[in-house]
Amino acid sequence: MQPLLLGAGVVMALTALVHSVVGELLIFRQLRRGNIVPTEGGPLLRERHVRILWASWHLVSILGWALAAILIAMAQTPATPLPNAWLLKVAIAASLAGSALVLFATRGRHPGWFSLLVAAILAWLGGSSL
Repeated sequence: MQPLLLGAGVVMALTALVHSVVGELLIFRQLRRGNIVPTEGGPLLRERHVRILWASWHLVSILGWALAAILIAMAQTPATPLPNAWLLKVAIAASLAGSALVLFATRGRHPGWFSLLVAAILAWLGGSSL
């Protein structure tokens, strides 16, 4: 066990959780009108801008959790490299979750959902040889 890597992974996971929760409480709660995805941007932001801002905010948390998983796994067996197939699964899961989040938040109007989906598919297809 490598305690410093484990600590780094735990800190990353907690940071991602706090990032999402505090963002919801301090920023997005004020922009929400009964829906899960906030839509009220006031005089500065249009609805579509608020939607992608919300999705991007939580995408950072998803990627933080993916990094946390890698760090925690590395801490378990520091002398042994992680299998590429496992790392690939983490990357695919993070890309798919991000794609679904952006698709849902923007109702498919932001192309980021598609590029994240393509990245996940290409990683899945490319990883079939691992």
